[in-house]
Amino acid sequence: MNDSRTEISDAKATVSDEELDNMRQAIELLFFAYRDFTAEPDAILAGYGFGRAHHRVIYFVGRNPGITVSQLLEILQITKQSLARVLRQLVDEGFIEQRLDEEDGRRRLLHLLDKGHEIEILLTIKQARRINAAFAHVGAEAQKGFKDVLRGIINEKDRGRVSADD
Repeated sequence: MNDSRTEISDAKATVSDEELDNMRQAIELLFFAYRDFTAEPDAILAGYGFGRAHHRVIYFVGRNPGITVSQLLEILQITKQSLARVLRQLVDEGFIEQRLDEEDGRRRLLHLLDKGHEIEILLTIKQARRINAAFAHVGAEAQKGFKDVLRGIINEKDRGRVSADD
């Protein structure tokens, strides 16, 4: 308990009330944007009995065909047990297949099957339309700034995973 109080006290000493209020506004914008960004895909996923973890797996396997389970775990930052449950369901229902790596038979390479491609495209298009509509209201400089802010929020070790092409 004392460590928490010290941490709070130290944190307060580094941020003014005005800065904190400004950051709270940004935090709220991020919360509401994320809520609305995920709402439509969540509804689609629910129809399959899937959740956001399934969406993330489908998305990153689609973006990285042949990704290993270890690489996926590193990106998602979840436990093997959590991934195993989600992956098993996606494999059993024909959205993803696991292929043995010809160079290293111990590794499993993940690929989307046709059903996986279809849902990945559907979900991505829904989210892309929302982002595109937001971008339509701002100029190219604001779009670049938005992406730069998001990259700045990502842990430094993971920033290289996201293309910096603007």
